[in-house]
Amino acid sequence: MCSRSVHDSSETTDRLYKDYGCRARELREEGRHVFGYLCSYVPVEMIDAAGIIPFRIKGDVNEPITKADTQMETIVCSQVRSCFDLSLKGRYGFMDGLVLPHACDSICRTYDIWKYSLGLPFNHQINTPHETTESALALFYKMLKTFRGSLERFLGHKISDQSLAESIEHYNQMRSRVRALYELRKTDPPMISGSEVTKVLVAGGSIPVDEFDDLLAGVIEESEARSMSGPGNLPRLMVVAAEIDDTGFIDLIEDSGAHVVIDDLCPGTREYFPETSVGEDPFAGLAERYLKKINCPRTYRTKTGSYEEYMEERFGHIGRFIEEFRVDGVILYIYQYCDPFGFEVPQLKSYIEGKGTPVLYLEDEYSMSATGRLRTRIQAFLELIG
Repeated sequence: MCSRSVHDSSETTDRLYKDYGCRARELREEGRHVFGYLCSYVPVEMIDAAGIIPFRIKGDVNEPITKADTQMETIVCSQVRSCFDLSLKGRYGFMDGLVLPHACDSICRTYDIWKYSLGLPFNHQINTPHETTESALALFYKMLKTFRGSLERFLGHKISDQSLAESIEHYNQMRSRVRALYELRKTDPPMISGSEVTKVLVAGGSIPVDEFDDLLAGVIEESEARSMSGPGNLPRLMVVAAEIDDTGFIDLIEDSGAHVVIDDLCPGTREYFPETSVGEDPFAGLAERYLKKINCPRTYRTKTGSYEEYMEERFGHIGRFIEEFRVDGVILYIYQYCDPFGFEVPQLKSYIEGKGTPVLYLEDEYSMSATGRLRTRIQAFLELIG
């Protein structure tokens, strides 16, 4: 059984993380629908409101990509290819639906390949605008309504605004719990390691929101009751990346003699910190959250004011995290062929260094095959800031 042990949330997290998808598989066997999705731009509240389990498809940094490379160009992001590869190999054979947003090219331009190759009963691509203007917001509002219609046709019944509002409240509560988890990392040493946080957030993407909320509550309680996680007086680092869905890279940093205390990544602060405004129209709140509140380079923000003001608008949250979590250095970790994040490297690096914080820029494949090389560079960076 993959369901939570009330006595040991850490044990449950390990089980959900190591046998990723085990709980979704159980629920599918019980007759529940499970829809897989990629990227934090998929409005999971809508899937949940339909009574369907949202399941975040993840890759495997230790699994060679073989089948996917027969159908996708190798210049496609290796993380996306890994997700597709595992799906082709049947690891997520319990899915009966797929939802992809118009995110990066590697996701939106491979949608037809996913749809054709997996042959699932339900497929939907959400047309997510790449700007935050009022016209873009109005378009996205309509696209969310279109998505509801698609879900309703699959289910054969209506999805009420009330059920959507209730789902939004559940997700807001869970995200509030994630922020409370991050508060435990402000101490020196942190009360919970960066690797442990990554593990619980990754595990949470494979279970229903109410179970994830309970799991977070248990992890927080256990972390507060134990002694601090590791020695103090070590460099406090921030990791900025697109998506890290494996603890291997975070372990590599912390095993080198540092604490990862904060991040700007998915799953992480970028995905879980923004909440959805609760009002009379749930679609308005969702449109604003996903288009304006998630701060990702796939979304273009029109330059206003001076260059310095624009930089602060774009990267100010990172500067605030650096100050709030007392960060000594930032590791900027970019996957090859990840154009949205790659294009921002010069500006982002300049912004962080302009705040007096050193930056280590690493570019690599979605794989742990280069662990030795990465360890050498990380250790050299720690000596530099130590």
